[in-house]
Amino acid sequence: MSNDVMSPGPRASRRAAKPRKRRGLKITLIVLLVLLLAAGGTAYWLYSRLDGNITGVDINKALGEDRPEKLPTSGQNLLVLGSDSRAGAENEELGGGGKAGGARSDTALVVHIPEGRSKAVAVSIPRDTLVTRPECATGGGADLPAKERVMFNSVYAQAGPACVVKTVEKMSGVRIDHYLEIDFAGFKDLVDAIGGVTVDVPQDINDKASGLNLTAGPQKLDGTESLAYVRTRHGIGDGSDLGRIGLQQQFLIALLSEVKSQDLLGSPASSYKIANSATKALTTDSGLASLTSLAEFARSMNGVDPASMETIMLPVAYDRIDPNRVVAAEPQAGQLWKAIREDTPIPEEAKKSPATGG
Repeated sequence: MSNDVMSPGPRASRRAAKPRKRRGLKITLIVLLVLLLAAGGTAYWLYSRLDGNITGVDINKALGEDRPEKLPTSGQNLLVLGSDSRAGAENEELGGGGKAGGARSDTALVVHIPEGRSKAVAVSIPRDTLVTRPECATGGGADLPAKERVMFNSVYAQAGPACVVKTVEKMSGVRIDHYLEIDFAGFKDLVDAIGGVTVDVPQDINDKASGLNLTAGPQKLDGTESLAYVRTRHGIGDGSDLGRIGLQQQFLIALLSEVKSQDLLGSPASSYKIANSATKALTTDSGLASLTSLAEFARSMNGVDPASMETIMLPVAYDRIDPNRVVAAEPQAGQLWKAIREDTPIPEEAKKSPATGG
């Protein structure tokens, strides 16, 4: 028998190689499919987690039809509240360990975005403003009768966010399209997630009540310092709520500028971290209570330059009966709300407040 082994011809070699190639292609396709499924599953998990972070409140259902008319333009009005809730260990610690029951609206802003979405106006409502609270339903379903001369920030504690919206609508005649709320812990975590916010401190602040000590000039504040900055009362002005409103407005502009300046799309890890903190921090009306709705609204606001945002304090005067409280000053307050209702420029005289808080 010959020891020579007949070598396969070229055709035989190609036939032998085909099954190996097919197996390699099949394995590659399986790997790609697994990776795609894994990526899709991860994306869905991330979306679901962020979407599930948001707490929604059905303002429209709670208020019914007895509301101001919507703007005839595409302008939008948002009510933004900072809640001083002590719920949870972190909120209690950040609130200075206070044991105050319930929660109040520590900060309140009506943000008006005119048609075109290229600018915005933020109107601060002092928490110590005496207002007429309309009849409201409490969170437990009980009816709360209307009452005059109640502190604005007490409305939240007495009847919840829907009643705050109703109170603002009754006092202003402005239809509130959306509601956003953030508590102590959420505010702190959001500022920390974006790496802090730089503000130009207008004067030295030494607030013994909060422990906040800052020298005048540009300062980069972390979440805890930022919260103390917007809440300080004894470190600036006359120690009233009016004195700190300027700091709150200044910080709002600085925060929005910081968010806008960051290239979030270029850093997916940072984007998720910030989105996670932001969505966990927020309570919104049901119209914004999904990641898709919130993202679409944020994109519609992309043309607004924070540097051009106008900040105004609701014109108020010291109350004649209790000088520790303020009331809406007329005719300035009426002129301000009228301009917002009609989506027209705000008159200069409507921006001046008899009570300034020093």
